[in-house]
Amino acid sequence: INNPSPPPPTPPPVQRTLILKLEAAAIETELLTDYCFGRQQLVETWGHACAIAIARAFPLSSLSKKQPTVLVVCGPEQNGAVGLVCARHLHIFGYEPTIFYPKRSSHPLHQDFTVQCEKMDIPFLSYLPTEVQLINDAYNLVIDAILGPETDLSPEKEPYGSILLTLKQVKIPMASVDIPSGWDVEEANADGLRPEVLISLTAPKKCAAAFTGRHFLAGRFLPYDIQKKYELNLPQYPGTDCLTQL
Repeated sequence: INNPSPPPPTPPPVQRTLILKLEAAAIETELLTDYCFGRQQLVETWGHACAIAIARAFPLSSLSKKQPTVLVVCGPEQNGAVGLVCARHLHIFGYEPTIFYPKRSSHPLHQDFTVQCEKMDIPFLSYLPTEVQLINDAYNLVIDAILGPETDLSPEKEPYGSILLTLKQVKIPMASVDIPSGWDVEEANADGLRPEVLISLTAPKKCAAAFTGRHFLAGRFLPYDIQKKYELNLPQYPGTDCLTQL
């Protein structure tokens, strides 16, 4: 009797962890409408997780300068608001953040986050230091919260073209929120920033496939039904952590 050959092993499922721009917008809309998340709740959750990621990537004990100074550069849209929340939590964690927020949003939510930082005596700069000043003024690192996936502004538009040009010359470590500023959501851009750390929000965007630095994901709050609907196959989060390293 000829025994039939065993069937070939079933290949493991493809781990799809990257999302497109339209999917990111659709997921956020579902969170706000179908799941009744508030925008303030989402921004606060993201900003807090970003601060924790920064603290893990750049612990206070590892910073070489005398003061644990951090420059947080905020854009006009939601990513900038996340940067404001991140700065506030870093201040609570013992860091010394300074914020550069050249085009403040008129959105009441963003204004509230700004007031919270001001009330905690976090300084705001009226100009971006030059690359030489950034080093000589003893900043340990820069947080890029400028142009997120929701921002339709061209990075060439001022003041953002000049900001990116300056930050690309900086040699101190940099961390970007959600996508490095100057990158397309779905592909890397050689003219964009090159941070050492990337903190993806909710789910990594497609452009993150080209990122080679230390990569964190802040999205544990994402409901399972949404993960299943978009076939995200996101990694497990350890213990009670609100973020995981990819």
